[in-house]
Amino acid sequence: MSDEAITYDASHIQVLTGLEAVRKRPGMYIGSTGERGLHQMVFEVADRAVNEVVTGRAGSVGVTLMADGGVRVADDGPGIPFGAAEDTDGPGLEALLTELSAGAGPRDRHSVIVAPFVGEPAVTNALSSSLTAEVRREGVRWIQEYACGVAIAPPTAAGPATGSGTTITFRPDATLFGATECSFAVLAEYFRELAFLNRGLDITLTDERPPGGTQTARFRFLGGVRDFVVSLRARAETAVYMDVIGFEQEDPRMAGTMEVALRWCGSREERVRSFANCMATPHGGTHEAGLREGVAAALDAYARARGLLTAAEAGLGADRIGEGLTAVVSVRLDRPEFVGATRGKLGNAPVRASVAEAVREHLGAWLEEHPEQAKALIARFLPADALG
Repeated sequence: MSDEAITYDASHIQVLTGLEAVRKRPGMYIGSTGERGLHQMVFEVADRAVNEVVTGRAGSVGVTLMADGGVRVADDGPGIPFGAAEDTDGPGLEALLTELSAGAGPRDRHSVIVAPFVGEPAVTNALSSSLTAEVRREGVRWIQEYACGVAIAPPTAAGPATGSGTTITFRPDATLFGATECSFAVLAEYFRELAFLNRGLDITLTDERPPGGTQTARFRFLGGVRDFVVSLRARAETAVYMDVIGFEQEDPRMAGTMEVALRWCGSREERVRSFANCMATPHGGTHEAGLREGVAAALDAYARARGLLTAAEAGLGADRIGEGLTAVVSVRLDRPEFVGATRGKLGNAPVRASVAEAVREHLGAWLEEHPEQAKALIARFLPADALG
């Protein structure tokens, strides 16, 4: 240790402003500087494009992994002007690409949370060695280029436009990332789930990098989470003993809506997926707890009403009914509250009772309408001699 006195005053404080802070500490904004962070950069840009489709302003989204290492995200919406405009909601595209918090608009039940962090195109711009923004609007094609988050020149009119829309093309900065190649498989799985959760969303992922030729996957599902449950079973390659039970319902008590689908398969594995405003909640939360409670309550009530369980016997609790259960619960809330900075667990207290009550009602009605299947289902959770 030096004998010199160690001093610390205001002169030692370094103030980082705007996108400079993002480049200095990228992990704080996208989670990591590895593959996960690269995918987050895609989500930061795709967030706005997907919400254009969900709100009816656009018809489709296209994401392309380019042969030169770039990523292109395009939509066919009305095209966002670079500057502020009276006929647009929110900031212009130039603000979205250069100002933090400009992209963090309201997140109610009508919006989709694509980016697990904030959903800021400016973050992607800051962490890209180059970014090109193209807007096709009112018959004119506008172009603006950026380097490391800084505009190289003002927007330039590049001739007439065919159709309308917004296209963002960026190249992750190799000086900030250990690798700069996104995984087609990871992105495909993510966008596939997003299409399940947004009935009718049309999103295409294209990979131009394979030596053998371009690879393309298009995701569009009209059955919502019902199709999601079917896909979970299909990939598990297990037998199915019942149809998918599914419903959608609004509940003002939780200031939102719920969409639930479930069934039991022959596997002993439980496969339950939960989402809040279309963002995965891998650590569960109140919506997932409500699902389990509602399922257990419906099965227990039916078993007791049919004499399959006596008053003295323990009920079919949530810990007993998970074997073979495949389910998806998706809630859309005006004010989603998450536990923890990574938003992996939903915390809205009213959601638990609302989902539990709705699941009990709908599953209970199905059990009454399908007595043979109901008896066979409950038999899975009772001792062999309980059915006589």
